[in-house]
Amino acid sequence: QVQMVESGGGLVQTGGSLKLSCAASGRTFSNYAMGWFRQAPGKEREFVSGISEGGRTYYADSVKGRFTISRDSVNDTVYLQMNNLKPEDSAVYYCAAGYSPYYSEFYSYKTTYNYWGQGTQVTVSS
Repeated sequence: QVQMVESGGGLVQTGGSLKLSCAASGRTFSNYAMGWFRQAPGKEREFVSGISEGGRTYYADSVKGRFTISRDSVNDTVYLQMNNLKPEDSAVYYCAAGYSPYYSEFYSYKTTYNYWGQGTQVTVSS
């Protein structure tokens, strides 16, 4: 049974940092695309960042230069280092995994991802 478990969320002040982790289990994910999405109350779930099996990274414009995605393919873990956090970054963050898409823009599509975690709350106070 596939499981994806996020951790590392919490409450932080504006300008602070958090590092999210997502441990995947139940199959080998080394050749899967991995991604992070977030959903704030009353809003659609949105793409944050993605990483290919080869380590190519993709970011939403709103987080470029502040967030860094990485993966440990040996341990099937994906990370999201979040720096210079802003109140608008507050949301539930979800990790996801899916078959590597052919086109890079597909990393931002929710439909690319087959497996999802339960989410971890990130709250940034002003």
